[in-house]
Amino acid sequence: MCSSDLDTVVMFWFEVPRDVVKVSGADAATYLQSQLSNDLRPLQVGGSVWSFLLQPTGRVDVLLRVWRTDESTFVLDTDAGFGEAMVARLLRFRIRVKVDIEPLSWRCIAVRGAANELVDPPATSDRVVAWGSGYDLLGEQIEPPAGVPQGGDAQLLAARIEATWPAMGAEIAPGDTIPAETGVTGVAVSFTKGCYPGQELVERMDSRAATAPRLLRTLSTPEAERLGARITSESEGRVLAYVPRSALGAD
Repeated sequence: MCSSDLDTVVMFWFEVPRDVVKVSGADAATYLQSQLSNDLRPLQVGGSVWSFLLQPTGRVDVLLRVWRTDESTFVLDTDAGFGEAMVARLLRFRIRVKVDIEPLSWRCIAVRGAANELVDPPATSDRVVAWGSGYDLLGEQIEPPAGVPQGGDAQLLAARIEATWPAMGAEIAPGDTIPAETGVTGVAVSFTKGCYPGQELVERMDSRAATAPRLLRTLSTPEAERLGARITSESEGRVLAYVPRSALGAD
């Protein structure tokens, strides 16, 4: 992608398909703490964090967001189409614990734009952690911010790539990708929380300062300034990427 296409546009809102579930019960907090890669102990009511559900081998099952709505209730959401995998993974180790898992038909509205174009988000309890420059709203009855235009799929994709945020089914292949390849371990993994499935591989790579090739990167090149331009590898003679003419509302 060319550098900071978002700097040329105003703020947009997007309807983002997400699969959402509620995890509740007397053991919900301790159970999720034992399964997720991030540490939920510091998470206050109303707070949210990113996390992984990993296989015992350390490979990614799901990248998700965790939102604590009260002391014993959490809302988990992930990219659309991967909710069933998220629930199946949660159920796999749910043994003799008081935990209920319920699907929710909620909306997710993402607001994105250049940092200097963003207006303050509405005063609402529905705001959750988001990738990139902007904020997300998650809930059953939420509305986009007044006066903000709706963006299209190409603009949302450009914003995600600009933020180097990986997506399930695109950069993240369930059962194959390891956390270090996603580039988001800094916000989705705690290296001090203790045991959870898949921890061994994550900790081993961290302790050895091992690196893995990131599956999503941005490129800054004069060639990318032309909409529709192809970015090619001189050594291999193949196309690495291109700048779509529809990116960020360009004609």
